[in-house]
Amino acid sequence: MTPLTNRSKNVSNKKMTLMERLYIPGIVIGMTITLKHFFKKKTTIRYPDVKREFSEIYRGRHVLKRDDLGRERCTACGLCALACPAEAISMIAAERKPGEENLYREEKYAKVYEINMLRCIFCGLCEEACPKEAIFLTKETVQSGYEREGFIYGKEKLTEPADPDKRIDISKRQTPEVIEFKKNKKYRHNV
Repeated sequence: MTPLTNRSKNVSNKKMTLMERLYIPGIVIGMTITLKHFFKKKTTIRYPDVKREFSEIYRGRHVLKRDDLGRERCTACGLCALACPAEAISMIAAERKPGEENLYREEKYAKVYEINMLRCIFCGLCEEACPKEAIFLTKETVQSGYEREGFIYGKEKLTEPADPDKRIDISKRQTPEVIEFKKNKKYRHNV
């Protein structure tokens, strides 16, 4: 029977020599690598005293962004929850009532928005899936704790402050092309 592709290779069944059967060359090579690493400078960081420098695009704690007027961007479309491979995001949508135009950007908003940080793998797929650019991962780390209940973050922990001076800067997470695209106000979601 002839193969369908030419990717197959013939494998030889060559007999091993006495040295190969004793695995001495393999052990010697492994020990030399170990000894090389033994005398290299250590990369250990003494954590409480010295803090590790994170990359500008480090994926840490989540934040729900607000628009320029201080309204929540999230419209509870659920795309972030669908994109999440760990199924860590859950939300309940609600309709905006008259007089709440200054709180929510669209007619529909997330009444309840929760992320289970114990399940989250910080992959950033929720950030990529969001059409309203409502959720971002920041450089902040998630604090440790002893109780599981403290790791389910609701809107009160996720939403950034309404004060423009206390907002979290996410401009480093975006490419120059995206920032230039956002300046174009003819697209509805940039308004």
